[in-house]
Amino acid sequence: MSALKHPFQLASSSSSPLCSLRASLLTLAVLTLLSFTYLSFTSLHSSPPSSSSQLPVKLGALNDAADAEISDVYHSPQVFRLNYADMESKFKVYIYPDGDPNTFYQTPRKLTGKYASEGYFFQNIRESRFRTEDPDQAHLFFIPISCHKMRGKGTSYENMTVIVQNYVEGLISKYPYWNRTLGADHFFVTCHDVGVRASEGLPFLIKNAIRVVCSPSYDVGFIPHKDVALPQVLQPFALPAGGNDTENRTTLGFWAGHRNSKIRVILARVWENDTELDISNNRISRATGHLLYQKRFYKTKFCICPGGSQVNSARIADSIHYGCVPGENSLLLVI
Repeated sequence: MSALKHPFQLASSSSSPLCSLRASLLTLAVLTLLSFTYLSFTSLHSSPPSSSSQLPVKLGALNDAADAEISDVYHSPQVFRLNYADMESKFKVYIYPDGDPNTFYQTPRKLTGKYASEGYFFQNIRESRFRTEDPDQAHLFFIPISCHKMRGKGTSYENMTVIVQNYVEGLISKYPYWNRTLGADHFFVTCHDVGVRASEGLPFLIKNAIRVVCSPSYDVGFIPHKDVALPQVLQPFALPAGGNDTENRTTLGFWAGHRNSKIRVILARVWENDTELDISNNRISRATGHLLYQKRFYKTKFCICPGGSQVNSARIADSIHYGCVPGENSLLLVI
């Protein structure tokens, strides 16, 4: 009888190796977790790798105060700065050389007026250190067609669309770069409603390429995850820049313009009789005084910039220049 073991004893003896194996695996898992945790914290708080010697910016030149300002955004501000410096040293843009500069391509129409932003964009990108003559080194490709120049020559919207389509399709057939990404690394600038309307007839261009648009809105098919907003500036400014003279800014809010959009109609109806606001539901006539519109910016704390019927507006840039806080559609209730 002594040679026979109780069934419970048999179960206990057979399960002991299994328990030992489970305990070993659990211990190994805990040690692995602790090791990974230690390495993670070490990598977050350690200094950047020694490869910084290959970059144009040295760690010693970094600004500690600036790092502190962005420390809440990036785990390692120094690493971010090095990566950004690396990007600036390697990033390249290729400008397609096709198109006669005397027609609709390559050069801006002018550097003044409310469409000056497009002109400066064309000029600055040509003078930029990011430009490359070698398309095989490029990260982005600029399509240098100007609908503003077409407008200056009196071209109709229908013909504009045809011209843009022929030009882009010519680039696609001549060069291999569009087909590599279906145009995802190509971009063009349309800083006015004319350019938006002219390019709307090319769905593949609007859907795939990056659009640099002045005062964009969802009404013109702006796609936030790929398109870029270009601030529209009316050059030259009619008057000097305003200052931080809040004691002289006796008007709470100011807006003058046509009621050519839903938000403007609502704005004028609700606020035109408010004594703290200066609301004009029409443009200020020049006959009433020289530069009267611009002078009102100097007297106002908040300058209201509601979207109109077109895609372009220089109100935001004007507000900042004259020292007035700009308020867009989403801020109207706050104001």
